[in-house]
Amino acid sequence: MEKKQIIDNILKSAAIESLNPMQLAVLSSSSPQLILLSPTGSGKTLAFTIAMLKRMERPSGELQAVVVAPSRELTIQTGEVIRKAAVGYKTATFYGGHPMQAEVDSINGAMPDIVVSTPGRLLDHLTRGTLNGQSVRLLVLDEYDKSLELGFLDEMKRIARKLPRKLALTVLTSATRLTEIPQFLNLDNPETIDYTDRTEAPRARMQIVNVESPQRDKLATLTDLLLTLPHDEKTIVFLNHRESVERVYQSLKKAHFAVGMYHGGMEQRQREQALDLLDNGTTPVLISTDLASRGLDLDRVGSVIHYHIAPSHEAWTHRNGRTARVDASGTVYVITSEADNIPDYIVFDRSLSPRPQCDTPSASSTSTIYINAGKRDKISRGDVAGYMMQRGNLNRDEVGKISLKDHCALVAVPATKARQTIEAASPYKLKNKTVRLSILK
Repeated sequence: MEKKQIIDNILKSAAIESLNPMQLAVLSSSSPQLILLSPTGSGKTLAFTIAMLKRMERPSGELQAVVVAPSRELTIQTGEVIRKAAVGYKTATFYGGHPMQAEVDSINGAMPDIVVSTPGRLLDHLTRGTLNGQSVRLLVLDEYDKSLELGFLDEMKRIARKLPRKLALTVLTSATRLTEIPQFLNLDNPETIDYTDRTEAPRARMQIVNVESPQRDKLATLTDLLLTLPHDEKTIVFLNHRESVERVYQSLKKAHFAVGMYHGGMEQRQREQALDLLDNGTTPVLISTDLASRGLDLDRVGSVIHYHIAPSHEAWTHRNGRTARVDASGTVYVITSEADNIPDYIVFDRSLSPRPQCDTPSASSTSTIYINAGKRDKISRGDVAGYMMQRGNLNRDEVGKISLKDHCALVAVPATKARQTIEAASPYKLKNKTVRLSILK
């Protein structure tokens, strides 16, 4: 693909005015082997998409490019970014937690040009022969160090053995400097594009605040802090254990906070839903383990709260990377008690004693309407938006984020209009399909 067309597609799909220096460096590179290092939120996905598009051949009915991502969430989000930018190419996302047969059927319909997948599911397809690894020319190992951390080294080795030994492009990415370069990829003097230092440091746009808890149990302090923060500000609260996440979530929900929960023990559908409701503002507070600390593209998170001290410097960095992304500012709150040992890498800018102005949280100003039809029903975001305005009697600016899944759609609307919108739209079909609408809790 020509450089001008690549740039035009990227700018249009990402709704940005220009490429950043890291993306321009990738655009200028002619190396067939790249190591791309840059902080979370700096545009790495667009950068390696540029690298792929430069080397993509015309669609020929064969798989050309494979992107391996360590988590389902990152796979889904990366697939969306690439799908929008790779105009004229078919992009498919494969991951565990949903039926394998649905993916096989999509391949039988038309072989994708690009596959974004978790390691295990990709290896499964290559082993079964539903994907032909020998046609692959381009390989990206996204968040490679995270894949190692999660124990996917063996899967990645086995994937590499099913691909041609010599590829037109191999890319490794990381938000931090890699401590281990994979020998199984046979990299020969790869070019390293390192923006871990040169990218504008998020720390410059970030305030680190010490919030002292008078008790070892920090729940009361967290409650007071949340009541102090701006209404509807997106906030992620990090804890070290799933059991703690569930306890804090249940306590805050009982206290009528608009709150969501996220950890690795939840079903994939529940996890996706929790992220959607955070992202569209329905539940602006998310209680999570470190699973939410990387690989998620969440827009404008205003605050990060460390309920528990991060277990490592790396975890501290990745948690904080959820806020102050790109050009935004953010605040990091660390709730401390006498039981905590504060590591050297945590340096406070100021202290805060929360003083809530009210005793109860305000209700969220946003609700989410669930529609039981999605992409597999040949429905687009435009179809959903038009339906909500024409049949649901909403103004254009009242239709918020639309999350379109295979079999459903989630639409953010003003909380005060959710029920009347459902009543108005329910008697009508959506693109000739009878649908059911409900408020997602």
